[in-house]
Amino acid sequence: MNKRIGFVDFKLDNFHANTYLAAIRGELRGRGFTVDGCFGMEEAMGRQWAEKNGVPYFDSVAKLDKAVDYYMILAPSNPETHWALCKKVFPMRKPTYVDKTFAPDLKTAAKLFALADKCGVAMQTTSALRYTKIQAHVREVGAANVRHMVAWGGGSSFEEYAIHPVELVVSCMGPNAERLMLRGADNQRQLVVDFSGGRTAVINVYTNAATPYAASVTTDKETKIIIEDCARLFLDMAAAILDLFEAGKATIDRAESLMIRRILDVALKAKAIGRFMKL
Repeated sequence: MNKRIGFVDFKLDNFHANTYLAAIRGELRGRGFTVDGCFGMEEAMGRQWAEKNGVPYFDSVAKLDKAVDYYMILAPSNPETHWALCKKVFPMRKPTYVDKTFAPDLKTAAKLFALADKCGVAMQTTSALRYTKIQAHVREVGAANVRHMVAWGGGSSFEEYAIHPVELVVSCMGPNAERLMLRGADNQRQLVVDFSGGRTAVINVYTNAATPYAASVTTDKETKIIIEDCARLFLDMAAAILDLFEAGKATIDRAESLMIRRILDVALKAKAIGRFMKL
């Protein structure tokens, strides 16, 4: 019996919808999941995407719910729509993945987790940069032994893409960040973050330039610099979403997801430039 996924989106014709569909139908098809329906807030675009990709389109989540067992709420470039989409999906009480960026601000992120709890929904969110060889190295050396990290990330805008290097650092160093300072502006911004226990991180967000996703990881024994080649990034991300569905419970500490959003909120404040702010 197929394990049926429903895509819920703002504008369905986007990179994540296309990439996750291809992964589920391609290299991950042996896991027994299928995309059996979709819904888009922009209906004309959603219907066009559905027809092109052979996915049944439903004009409401209530109708879609009869055809699926799990939900993926996408809209990766429009986190401002996630609250409205989650209000439609969470009452269906089925395991749900919510795409990056989870919410436009910390207040909304907390409301989303509270709504999931109220509805009894197994839900998680993450950037694809949680699943890289950088995290694999940290597991090998032991997260407790990491004293300092430097991360790099690019993309077309700070608002949409800063989450990637921030997720990379928090997923390695944990949610106990204590204060943040912002340096630089525009296309070259740098976040200096102090963690508990004297641990530190520097997060470089260099947009509109050829900036790789990379990190250096420092322990008492060595500093290792790792560049993520991104070849399997979204495939591993899709596999982790299927892990959530199979487990029926979140596999990511929500404290990390909330700290990531808190860091992004503070990093967008002008008063964080050149001075530390408490997280």
